[in-house]
Amino acid sequence: MHAIRIAALLILVPVTAVAQQRSARDPLSGFDAYVRQALKDWEVPGLAIAVVKDDSVVFARAYGVKELGGRDPVTTHTLFANASTTKAFTSMAVAMMVDGGKLSWDDPVARHLPRFVLRDPYVTQELTVRDLLTHRVGFGDPSYLWYGVNYEYPEIVRRLRHVEPATSFRSRFAYNNISYATAGIIAGEVNGTSWDELVRQRILQPLGMRETVTQGRDLAGHQDVARPHDLIDDTLRVISGVELVDPIAPAGSMYSSVADMTHWIRFLLNEGRAGDQQLVSDTAFAELLRPQVIIPEDEFYPTGHLTQPHFTAYGLGWFLQDYRGEFVAFHTGSIDGTVAIVGLLPDRELGLVVFANRDHAELRHALMYRVFDAYLGREQRDWSTDMQAMYDSLAAEGRKRRERLEQQRVKGTAPTLPLEDYAGTYIDSLYGTVQVRLEENVLVLERSPHLTADLSHWHYDVFRTVWRKRWLEKGMVSFRLGRDGKVAALEIQGMVLRRIPKGEGAEERQ
Repeated sequence: MHAIRIAALLILVPVTAVAQQRSARDPLSGFDAYVRQALKDWEVPGLAIAVVKDDSVVFARAYGVKELGGRDPVTTHTLFANASTTKAFTSMAVAMMVDGGKLSWDDPVARHLPRFVLRDPYVTQELTVRDLLTHRVGFGDPSYLWYGVNYEYPEIVRRLRHVEPATSFRSRFAYNNISYATAGIIAGEVNGTSWDELVRQRILQPLGMRETVTQGRDLAGHQDVARPHDLIDDTLRVISGVELVDPIAPAGSMYSSVADMTHWIRFLLNEGRAGDQQLVSDTAFAELLRPQVIIPEDEFYPTGHLTQPHFTAYGLGWFLQDYRGEFVAFHTGSIDGTVAIVGLLPDRELGLVVFANRDHAELRHALMYRVFDAYLGREQRDWSTDMQAMYDSLAAEGRKRRERLEQQRVKGTAPTLPLEDYAGTYIDSLYGTVQVRLEENVLVLERSPHLTADLSHWHYDVFRTVWRKRWLEKGMVSFRLGRDGKVAALEIQGMVLRRIPKGEGAEERQ
């Protein structure tokens, strides 16, 4: 991995001989107890972790339960959502297609997927596979096109042409799941298969990853699966009706166990080799971990405030930074009620994976840096305590913002019209169709059967969305009146949906 070091940016700090000797004896001494305590401190129901060093699994353990209140323990074979750690599998699949001459990193997307059209014709023409993999298409993830709605990938792509760019093309990193899904779709098509089949044939099978599935729908029949958890009304609970990421599968739909993921980590630390098989060339592999786009400090993880990296960047499916003079590649995964992280110190042939079944349980970062410190022979900082304090502070700031919003609420107002007058169908060529109906004197907004909210009056013609999936953050919608005094439009998530007059039909005119 020496070729990927960024020497000008890293400050190498020598360790003492005493620290080296202690590390050599038993780097992970006391780590099991540390994980158990962190699990309690962060109130995480279940977690699994594995550490690979020098091509050997040196630590693989599971803690807690698959479901809060249950007795079924998490094991190292329990399946968790990989979520966005799936992206590294997608970029690896693309690398294999580059090796085979079926694709180039800088191929125009239009050459392989003509139906992928963006608002700006120039961007549509110039956008490359590399741009898709580095989150520099000019706008962040339009999650409203895939989360909680019934759109399949072709329909998602059809709507992309209506997305307004947030920045100029290639000027700034902006995390985008749909761009990753598109890269995976292209890789599958040039291989003459689907993305799923490509990943299974070229990665999972050669690595012996027999427990891993590529999509959530493949979980049917699997018993050893962790249940997701999140806070509902300040109480940690199992959540149900979690959305699958299958419509944008290459961005985050895989499920795996830490036992299986050790095969993946060994493969990565061996620079694309599985035993005596070279599955991807040195050149293509090196490209994955080469910094491709700088990530500004305000867009990197809050952990950067504690680790103080000299650089933060994105490779192809990997976040990159320096830590205590070492090159680090990692990626997190977060989706309803579950988290993941895969972290590598390539030059030390060290890697780990953490899965947990609580939403945004950031002890994943703490455990990663604790393991890194252990093998760097450095002082054992209590990352769990320090990170919990930092994230508690961020949560407190969030509460203050909500309090300020509450103070801005104008008390004593009422909707302009009777509630039934707000009911109707609202459409937008990008956002799609929203139905508003009156149920027992309460307005109900529905984007799909999976995404429904009760509307609580806020002030004037503004209502708060209280999602029936109550772990989702509350939002605001506002109704606009026309010159005739009737409801003309609905504003939600920064988009204005026009109301369809009764009798006109709900066809979307695009």
